[in-house]
Formats: sequence, structure tokens, C-alpha cells
Amino acid sequence: MMMNNILLIYSTTDGHTRDICLRLKQVIEKGHNQVTLISIETESTVDLNGFDKIIIGASIRYGKHNPEVYQFIQQNLQILDRKSNAFFSVNVVARKPEKNSPDTNPYLKKFLRQIAWKPKRLAVFAGKIDYQKYSFWDRFIIRLIMRITHGPTDPKTNIDFTNWTQVEEFGKVINEM
Repeated sequence: MMMNNILLIYSTTDGHTRDICLRLKQVIEKGHNQVTLISIETESTVDLNGFDKIIIGASIRYGKHNPEVYQFIQQNLQILDRKSNAFFSVNVVARKPEKNSPDTNPYLKKFLRQIAWKPKRLAVFAGKIDYQKYSFWDRFIIRLIMRITHGPTDPKTNIDFTNWTQVEEFGKVINEM
């Protein structure tokens, strides 16, 4: 098996997407691949041509991915299209079984309609709610959203909705691309 040089680039609001990337990195490296993990905020220092595969992961906050994700994709569309690639979205709505796949997740579907890139592999992972980590306003707004969507509203809530087995399976998919 040939060793691949893989870029795992992420955008995170509270650190959970980075945690998912760290787990993916472990799984991918077990497949004897070299993984470089970087935040989208620091990507300008990286030559994308030096990678065999490019994987992008991004979290949702208030129904949107970070604008830098859109900019990165737009600026690097030709390189992304030439490489093996994948995209995954992390959002709390994916905690619901009927919204936890690329075909059923409203945020991922909307995102794909807004970009020119067509990722070769897609995944959706449920995120995490940790009210004590949020600012006053984020806590207030997220609790309001959770109340509307029948999610947890206790201000002491710290729940990781991520299916880590699903994350590891996606890492194996990346190894096989």
C-alpha cells in the first residue's frame, strides 16, 4: 500500500471539530498515511499541491459554516477538484437520526448548494453542547434554539452527541480513497 500525504484542514468554533479531526488523524495514520492537521485560519502557509488528499471539516454556528470555509474552497477549487478529497460538517441537528446523513442533513445540503466544489466523499457528525463554555449571549441563543428544536436546555449541560464509531469509519473511508 502506498503512503499518502493527507491534509486535514478544519474550522471550529468551540474546539469540537478539532477533536473530531484528531480522532480522524489517529485512524488515518493507522493506515500508514502521513496526516497534516491545520486550522483553516492558518492554511495560507501551506502548499496544497504537496498533498495527495485534502479533507475539510467545518462546524456550524447559527446555521452557517465559517465564511473562511467558503473562501478557502473558492480560492482552491481547481486544486480540490484535482485531488482525492472529502468534506464533513459538524452540527448539533445531526443528533437527530433523521438528520444525521449527508442526504438528510439540512445544513450540509444547503452548504453544497452554495459552493461550486463537489466533494468526492461526505460525512455529517453530530456536535457537542457545552453551555458552560459559551459566552452569555451564545448560551442564551443556543438554549433558545434547543428549546425550539427539543434539545437540552439545562445551563449545566455538557453533552457530546458525536458518534465516534461513525468518525472512525469515515477515517477508514479516507484511507481507502
